[in-house]
Amino acid sequence: MERHAKSYETSDDMSNFSVGFRTEAHIRILDLNGELDAHTASELEAALQKCRQDEMYRIVANGRHLKYISSAGLGVFMAYIEEMREAGGDIKIAGLQASIFNIFDLLGFPLLFDIVEDEREAIRKFDANPDENAT
Repeated sequence: MERHAKSYETSDDMSNFSVGFRTEAHIRILDLNGELDAHTASELEAALQKCRQDEMYRIVANGRHLKYISSAGLGVFMAYIEEMREAGGDIKIAGLQASIFNIFDLLGFPLLFDIVEDEREAIRKFDANPDENAT
């Protein structure tokens, strides 16, 4: 399987949050770093809009370095999931710390999203389901 990576990052110097972008084959990986709250949720929203603009609908949100998430951050995921699925893709969430996973779990996100242990597992799930858009 061909893998290529392209990396760039968006971040506001005043925030404690950044989103790094990588592309592996047909999947956009968003590396979430820091605290995702009402002040920084627009950065995740901009990242998902960039994915849409690039016609990349298969997304892995890697939360390995996510330290905090508020309802505003969770709302960004909810705002884009249907759009990505309607375009033939999905958002898979990977690598959450236990405390962050507990927030997702408490609010029922595992019923709506694939939340997996790590990025490799999320990529394998996309590779195992060729019906999801390969753009």
